[in-house]
Amino acid sequence: MTPKTSYDKCLKILYSLRRYGIILGLDVIGNILFKLGNPQNNFKAIHVAGTNGKGSVASTLSTILKHAGFRVGLYTSPHLVRFNERICINNHPVSDENVVSAYKAVKEAVHHGLREPTFFEFSTAMAFYEFDRQGVDWAVVETGMGGRLDATNIISPNLTIITNISLEHKIYLGNTISEITREKGGIIKKGVPVITGVTQKHAVSLLKSIAESQSAPFFCFKDAFRVRRNRDATFNYYGIDHVWRNLNTGLIGGHQVYNAALVLAACELINKNDLNLTLENIKYGLEQTHWPGRLEIVSKTPLILLDGAHNFIAARYLAKYLSENLSQRNITLIIGILDDKPYRAMLKDLLPLCKKAILVRPKIDRGLAPEKLYAIAKPMISDIRIIPDVEKAIIHAIESASTDDAVCIAGSLYVVGEAKELFEKQPDLLNKN
Repeated sequence: MTPKTSYDKCLKILYSLRRYGIILGLDVIGNILFKLGNPQNNFKAIHVAGTNGKGSVASTLSTILKHAGFRVGLYTSPHLVRFNERICINNHPVSDENVVSAYKAVKEAVHHGLREPTFFEFSTAMAFYEFDRQGVDWAVVETGMGGRLDATNIISPNLTIITNISLEHKIYLGNTISEITREKGGIIKKGVPVITGVTQKHAVSLLKSIAESQSAPFFCFKDAFRVRRNRDATFNYYGIDHVWRNLNTGLIGGHQVYNAALVLAACELINKNDLNLTLENIKYGLEQTHWPGRLEIVSKTPLILLDGAHNFIAARYLAKYLSENLSQRNITLIIGILDDKPYRAMLKDLLPLCKKAILVRPKIDRGLAPEKLYAIAKPMISDIRIIPDVEKAIIHAIESASTDDAVCIAGSLYVVGEAKELFEKQPDLLNKN
């Protein structure tokens, strides 16, 4: 069996685990990791939860720590094109060979007296195994869903971050902000500092109460630290112990300044433990972070923008960016949305800013039928059509666009992933005019 065949076979089996769906709990992941020697205990960790901004915060922290000389593991989800993207060492996806070896190690550790692990549980175990095997100093770990019973919550982190909270995954996490806050607050550990960008008063109060019950130092945005945007597109950070001025973030979108505030607060707390993250390390990390598929411009003629915009808040961030930066262009929106997302609200925010819309369906089985989106979208925009296949929709939009037009591909990270895969196969589609 060739290495390529072995890799493909491992992924085929891994993806087949999706038939077990989403099952929250720590027993199965705990058993697997125990048999692997508890690799998650052999490195320092930062645990990141929240509705939006988890990936941006995690990726930026990884870049800063790497630049400071540490070996860093980064675990995020979902991937856009290749599974390997989920498990990074020093911001580089692990090799196919390492995926295979991690898969085999976890497979041998699965206890068949218990239920089969889900795809996410298996992937999480692979990440922690690989981080330990490669000797990372730090791992930045993003939750998959919620927090309290998320497979990643098996770690004992040095720092906890909860970016923000809004209604999502109601079937699993609860129907109210309070219920969802309790689930995300479940990653708060005894004595471990927690940073949050949550703004709803009741949610902040609830998180603070959880932190107090765990004797965990609590640092809330606008209270313990804050930021102010400057006219020249830089921003100032007024922190826990420091004031840092005229900073830049390499990530596009005004909301990234607020994500950066959480990162900077994290750096301050890390330094309290006698690590020396210099201001130069921090500035470099902020400016050099690249987070694919989130307000990512991949072509300028025509302008092609990729943004997952996979829930209400993310769609609102995208709408703000479009209105502030692309209002002079004719925008074609290619959009596909998953069936558990607030698609009415998302369409309402985005469609009025666009000249045309093309409705698609991502290949994942949770993709909404474009016909269902059409019924909602038709009253909002006159030039609208259904092209279910993402690749065909993109090719049509680019061929129909003039040099000054813009094509925005959004609604789901799975749609964005299909777009990136197309551009890898056909790079001539970019900057074609």
